[in-house]
Formats: sequence, structure tokens, C-alpha cells
Amino acid sequence: MILPIRAFGDPVLRKVGKDIDKDYPGLQELIDNMFETMYSANGIGLAAPQIGLDLRLFIIDVTPLADDEDYEDIKDELADFKKVFINATILEESGEEWKFNEGCLSIPDVREDVKRKETIVIEYYDENFVKHTETFSDIRARVIQHEYDHIEGVLFTDHLSILKKKLVKGKLTKISQGEVSISYKMRFPK
Repeated sequence: MILPIRAFGDPVLRKVGKDIDKDYPGLQELIDNMFETMYSANGIGLAAPQIGLDLRLFIIDVTPLADDEDYEDIKDELADFKKVFINATILEESGEEWKFNEGCLSIPDVREDVKRKETIVIEYYDENFVKHTETFSDIRARVIQHEYDHIEGVLFTDHLSILKKKLVKGKLTKISQGEVSISYKMRFPK
């Protein structure tokens, strides 16, 4: 089932997510719905707060990037990089900070350069509640960091300079008021 994505200004996007356990009701259905929702919006990541749930759950599927010329050198790593992250904790961020132009399904039509560290170590449970501690770099780390921010109540616009925040403020206000043209199901703050 395709769920509405919460727009900038919705209070749930600012909540720190709660841990869940393997007995969370309808967990597999929720995960399936999140993937369906993400795909319908042409996204590569989606966090539970974006669909109105303050849970420590996010999903990623960067396989579409495997065909992008910019990622030719990591094509094989991206080709099957589809993951579920439950109760994730980033243990370490390292390496050089690099800028990348980020966007967000909850903040349509706003894209800005964000600096993030190039490598992360993250601990999480998968959809079968198997615990993992893994290291990721490149665009995979970037997408994980972006989605991880969502379960911490942080949006990519929070990483912008004061000047950039002022420049996008008008667009953010319009999004929160529903004054945006989008091709996917969205729920705006009341």
C-alpha cells in the first residue's frame, strides 16, 4: 500500500524515533509498504517518520544508481544494495567531509549541497532481527546518513549554512502549506 509522505513542517519529522522489537505488529507489512511508497515517489531511501511513525526504522535501495555513470567505479556494490535498518546507531563517522547535492521526499523541489563524512560504521538490525555492524563508504554512507538523520529528528536542511537556510526558507514555508506540485502521495501539516 502506498502511504502518504509527510511534508516539511509535520511535527513527526522532528521526533527522535523509538526502538522497536521483532514483535512490532505488522512489521513486515510496514516494511513492504515503505518500499512501495518509496518506489512510487522515485526515492532511494525512506524513514518511518516520513510516513508518520516515530520509529527507528528506515529503508534504502540504491540499485538505480548502479546505472549512473557517476558511480561506474562502485557499480557492483550498488547493484544489489537494498537494506532495512531497524534500531540503527551510527558508531563512527570518519574520513574527509564531502559535499553532495541532497534532496528529500519530505522536502520536494529543494536540493542543496550538504557536507558529510565519507565513511560510517553503523550497528542495526535487519528485517529478520539479525544484528549487524558494518562499515559503508561513498554514496551508500551518504544515503544511510541522510535516512539516519530522519530517525534522529534531523532534516538535511538543518546542515545548511545560515545563509542557505535563509535562501530556502520561502520554499520550505510553501511546502509546509501544501503549495508544491508533486507526483506522489503527500500529507501536509494541518
